[in-house]
Amino acid sequence: MIKYFLLLLGFFLLIKGADLFVEGSSSVARLLRVPSIIIGLTVVAFGTSLPEASVSITAALAGKNELSFSNVIGSNIFNLLVVVGVSAILRPMKVQLSVLKKDFPFSILIAVLLLVMSVPTAFHGEKASILARTEGCILLALFVLYLILTVQEALKARSNNADDNSEENASTPILATIIYIIVGIAGIVLGGDLVVDCASAIALTFGWSETFIGLTIVALGTSLPELVTSAVAARKGESDLSLGNAIGSNIFNILLVLGASATVHPIVVNRLSIYDTLFLIVSSIIVYLFAMHKKTLDRKEGLMMLPLYTLFFIYIVLR
Repeated sequence: MIKYFLLLLGFFLLIKGADLFVEGSSSVARLLRVPSIIIGLTVVAFGTSLPEASVSITAALAGKNELSFSNVIGSNIFNLLVVVGVSAILRPMKVQLSVLKKDFPFSILIAVLLLVMSVPTAFHGEKASILARTEGCILLALFVLYLILTVQEALKARSNNADDNSEENASTPILATIIYIIVGIAGIVLGGDLVVDCASAIALTFGWSETFIGLTIVALGTSLPELVTSAVAARKGESDLSLGNAIGSNIFNILLVLGASATVHPIVVNRLSIYDTLFLIVSSIIVYLFAMHKKTLDRKEGLMMLPLYTLFFIYIVLR
């Protein structure tokens, strides 16, 4: 019975933490006078990517990060199809031109780069490939470059809004904003851990295999922060935070999480993970085309994304 109570507590912490985190992030955007999409691509994306980063980097330090690659790719597919899809269903999202020109194409480009790095070569053998330390350093360098370009964009936006002294910018005190973000992240991380741990324990009592649990509950559990945060942001009308969170998290996962993991300890990449990366690229292109259409992601397109993920989910369960 205690496991069910802790499971409910985990969901409560997730939802309440996401609510505070979105409120704090929106306040940061107002206080700094920068577009919400930039906060979504940075602060929110980093906060919701903490579970993936924690799991992958800890595994890398222990020299057991073979699953880091598949976990990141699986989380990115979930972010793209489920997080964005659910957010679009809750409230149609207008897509900023900057996202269509820079952030979304960049997320596709680095997925393609990751695929090229992962394809088995004569040096790595035929059955598996290695994401080496050198390639990890390249990913980290691209992450730094992306952050620099995003900060420059934020400074430019701040300069353009320099004369904006509306009361909305000062509606939430700085101290309250910081508390919202810290408490929000803590709630998201603790809630996510409780949900994953309790759901796994409950599943084991029903006789489900650990492999099945790992491919489903644990893999999806690390993406719960992105889903809940984006859904809350969408309900609040903060579509820029919602979309920025999903795209930013995917960029963070590949460049920072995999980059840091591979730099600490080379990652073995099997063929199944390469197929998953291909699916991620194809799905990214499909969602990008949806976003290009009328510069909006509406409910109809959101409803089309969920069946795509369902097909992928059935595939990973059956393979």
